Amino acid sequence: MNFDCKNTIIRHRIFKKCYKEIAKEETNRIFCRHDMGHFLDVARLMMILNVKEDLKISDDMIYATALLHDIGRHIQYRQGIGHEISSAQIAPLILDDCDFTVEEKNQIIEAILKHRDSKTSEEKNLNGLLYRADKMSRTCFCCQVEPICNWKDEKKNLKLKY
Repeated sequence: MNFDCKNTIIRHRIFKKCYKEIAKEETNRIFCRHDMGHFLDVARLMMILNVKEDLKISDDMIYATALLHDIGRHIQYRQGIGHEISSAQIAPLILDDCDFTVEEKNQIIEAILKHRDSKTSEEKNLNGLLYRADKMSRTCFCCQVEPICNWKDEKKNLKLKY
């Protein structure tokens, strides 16, 4: 693919609008934020896992999935709709301006929908890759507010792997 998908996404008016709304909703959030650092951490961890697991998923598919997996977070804050659902509803509006096939768009949307489903954790595909990278991206091991986080220890990422 000779198309700059990741830059099309981050410059997309819908992406920018949603990103701004997430930032507004998370202004006073002390726990994990859903900002560009998180999106890029997820993408780069997906890239590492993709190579280590020899999955051969394209860089564009990985970056598109990582950049869009939490893009509906502001809707969850405002309306209580799971962000995997709202993100999967927003993603096609952005992906339509990228050079993906219908099948590739469907794979990205499926991965976004399943990124909170622990049953996908061991899948050797885009779904599992996103799930694992998203969980690994949390820096609980050095977080200043980890002691007051209400997540159970087994859900926290207390070890640095990559």
